[in-house]
Amino acid sequence: MSSKLKIGIAGYGIVGKRRRQFIDSNSYAQVIAVCDRKFEKSGQMEDGTYFFANLQSMINEVKLDAVFVCLTNDIAPKATIYCLENGIHVFCEKPPGRTVEDVEQVILTEKKFPKLKLMYGFNHRYHESVKEALKIVKEKSLGEIINMRGIYGKSKILSFESDWRTKREIAGGGILLDQGIHMLDLMRLFAGEFTKIYSFVHNYFWQHDVEDNAYSLMKTDNNIVAMLHSSATQWRHKFQLEVTLQKGQLILSGILSGTKSYGAETLTIVYPHENDCGDPKEVTIRYNNDPSWNDEVSDFIKCILTDCPISSGSSEEALKTMQLVYNIYSSDSKWKEKYSIF
Repeated sequence: MSSKLKIGIAGYGIVGKRRRQFIDSNSYAQVIAVCDRKFEKSGQMEDGTYFFANLQSMINEVKLDAVFVCLTNDIAPKATIYCLENGIHVFCEKPPGRTVEDVEQVILTEKKFPKLKLMYGFNHRYHESVKEALKIVKEKSLGEIINMRGIYGKSKILSFESDWRTKREIAGGGILLDQGIHMLDLMRLFAGEFTKIYSFVHNYFWQHDVEDNAYSLMKTDNNIVAMLHSSATQWRHKFQLEVTLQKGQLILSGILSGTKSYGAETLTIVYPHENDCGDPKEVTIRYNNDPSWNDEVSDFIKCILTDCPISSGSSEEALKTMQLVYNIYSSDSKWKEKYSIF
């Protein structure tokens, strides 16, 4: 037990508790402390876990190897920097901050401590359907990618009317920054960097000071075009990503989540034929297991123990995805002017 990595969790809400589930199930790590503003004072839970009202107290009182930062977007970058400056490895949930500048500040600190690991939580890369689709793309059995279409939408949810995610001062952005960032991360994973971007960003429906819909048309330098719709007015949870290639198509539909509300996670592989009259052969794989959270946590712990570089969810990847989010914001001239985005 004593040889296990000692883990702290900053922000012990729904996400923090779910992260704990997968940390404690790992043979090489154990959560020994948590902090959250809901705790009025320090103490110890029945299972022996220490709890604190703030991050500073947790770090001062308990020797930790790593901290999982599960805090709101306004304080997550500061917490990440604080942990790094105290010699602690960090896993931080997405988004990496409210702005591109937030991420850049974190990276400046990260460079001062090259022996520490910093990883960001982009768990969609670990879903089985995504990994299989990426494998097919890399094998090039269906040729090169021509284009992609992605929809990631949330239904009407009551918390959207009062949640901190609706407040620009805390969240930095709306549905695109909160959820659409996963789809952008996947599009970058499949196609590379997008250099031409057109977009419309709106908050017409919910009338908060963050976006409730973002529509974007993007193109890479090698002419792969991607269309994205990130929506908080979808009225049902929806995830779909179509990757069209020279000799077929990959359709990722549904994504397994804690709520199971995005439907069955499937990958449909389309094999067109000159005589199929527009009704091609399809093979659909349905996935019943979501290993993403467990595998992501295991990768982070492995990188610490073996001192290997972060290969998925690195700060460099997080910065590029964050820059893409802000390029979408700024390519809508009205949105850019309204919220002084540069």
